[in-house]
Amino acid sequence: QVQLVESGGGKVQPGESLRLTCAASDVTLWHRWLYWLRQAPGKGLVWVASINFDGDLDNYSGDVMGRSTVSRDNEKKILTLRIGNAKPEDTALYFCATDLRGSGRGQGTQVTVSS
Repeated sequence: QVQLVESGGGKVQPGESLRLTCAASDVTLWHRWLYWLRQAPGKGLVWVASINFDGDLDNYSGDVMGRSTVSRDNEKKILTLRIGNAKPEDTALYFCATDLRGSGRGQGTQVTVSS
């Protein structure tokens, strides 16, 4: 099964920044719009950010707006999410996907924000 591959998670302290990346091994996954989603412990999958193919349209959930940036490199097929001023509520398993339902997502990358 072809999937996107997320990486870059880990443990950070509150206030620090984190950078997540997502790689597409197959061109069929490199959609016009790409999405970051996350799943906190015991919760469902929630949309975080999205970006269009040209990278000139990006959207963020209220939880991360103002402290996050999503970007993409279409040549390398890499999607990136940067979150600044990390908060404990950012603790979640992060996925990249080709739609809001989470299609094409991989195993995810775990982010833990804790002092």
